[in-house]
Amino acid sequence: MNVLFVASEAYPLIKTGGLGDVVYSLPHALAARGQTLRLVLPGYRDVLRQVADMRILGWLDVRGAGRVLSVRLVEARHPAFAFPLWLVDCPPLFDRPGNPYGDGHGHDWPDNAERFTVFARAAAALAGDALGLGWRADVVHGHDWQTGLTAAFLEDAQARPRRVFTIHNLAYGGYFSHAEFVALGLPAAWWSPEAIEFHGRFSMLKAGIVFADRVTTVSPTYAREICTPQFGFGLDGLLRSVREKLYGILNGIDTRAWDPASDPLLPAHYSADRIQPGKGKNKKALLARFLAAPSAADAAAPLLGMVSRLVEQKGVDWVIDVIPGLLAETDARLVVLGSGDERYEAQLQRLAEAHPDRVFVVIGYDEALAHRIEAGADVFLMPSRFEPCGLNQMYSLRYGTPPVVYRTGGLADTVIDADAAALAAGRATGFVFDEASAGALRATIDRALALYRRPKRWRQLQRTGMRQDFSWERSAAEYLALYQP
Repeated sequence: MNVLFVASEAYPLIKTGGLGDVVYSLPHALAARGQTLRLVLPGYRDVLRQVADMRILGWLDVRGAGRVLSVRLVEARHPAFAFPLWLVDCPPLFDRPGNPYGDGHGHDWPDNAERFTVFARAAAALAGDALGLGWRADVVHGHDWQTGLTAAFLEDAQARPRRVFTIHNLAYGGYFSHAEFVALGLPAAWWSPEAIEFHGRFSMLKAGIVFADRVTTVSPTYAREICTPQFGFGLDGLLRSVREKLYGILNGIDTRAWDPASDPLLPAHYSADRIQPGKGKNKKALLARFLAAPSAADAAAPLLGMVSRLVEQKGVDWVIDVIPGLLAETDARLVVLGSGDERYEAQLQRLAEAHPDRVFVVIGYDEALAHRIEAGADVFLMPSRFEPCGLNQMYSLRYGTPPVVYRTGGLADTVIDADAAALAAGRATGFVFDEASAGALRATIDRALALYRRPKRWRQLQRTGMRQDFSWERSAAEYLALYQP
């Protein structure tokens, strides 16, 4: 099949979170199974700077917000991708600094409605071979709200391709005003609760749900959760009504990029069969980044790691609440990498300044440091209030760093709690708590620290986690089944 992936980001070109990782890994897994892939992305400034062998496919005049924009379609290559990239190059919309969705200071671009409507229109045109390239999509697979309108624009297409839409995070719905709806020239019939209208606004995410032939989420548990008021963000009724086309398929991870036995970003390598001394060397190197001369006590003390967006969803406030007690009552150290809510960034930085030998904080994102935290930490903190799938808990398991997670979404699907029965059966992989509170997080960290002091049991826990199979093979097969007419 010819499969057109439509997405707003893709690692390593541009990435703000797990979406970028999935959009890189899943199409490669499908290509390995014999599918013909194209990936269409916005022609962001940073993307155009990284690609090579650019070839102009043609131009399209695309309706924007009260204007018609000339869009250049470009095919390009990048060594990380085994298939061509198609870029929607429209400088008034995409040639700007910042991240794909905002200015880098927490403010969304004010023209996001126009940006991703134009992108969706161009992607739909490419799917139908509007440029006469001799390549027509059998399947169009869109990802998250930025691509939701693509499925809608294909509704009346001749020889309509199969439309699959994946919800990576229902919390971000791509909501815009009625005035923007009118300015964009969207069909009047779409302004309806049965189409894309949502409480006086319109939602690009809802467009994907309504118009796609199949809707997927990124874990089985999350597929069930979003059909409830607690996790549905007002769309739970719609999702219950389309349950027959809603599927939960667990994300995989790139087991080549994330492999402690060969990861080029690590100071030392190790495997499930021989965890030490490699993992210990990574811990010492990680500590040395923050301490001039790490002591034997530093190396022996448990090191808790966290790589996350610093937002409420991720339970960062719970982590901040438990740090003072952990510092006073245990010998644990903590390393955090991330960015997000300025309030949480400031609170973490103050803790690091007050405890420079125990709390280490890096604001921002650093891919190499993320890998080194996964390898060098002893325990990984990922107490998300909700988590559609999550990738870091799978990276942590693969790197022998048992995660502490709240029982939700993909975290519930991937981490087996180290209770007495699971430990005795050799099934345990991490630590799971069921009450959404800082107190429950602290109690679970204490359980982890207690087991850490029992080296034989701890090694068993690490090995079990490292031997889990989170490759894309199974998930890719499930997507291929959905792609069938």
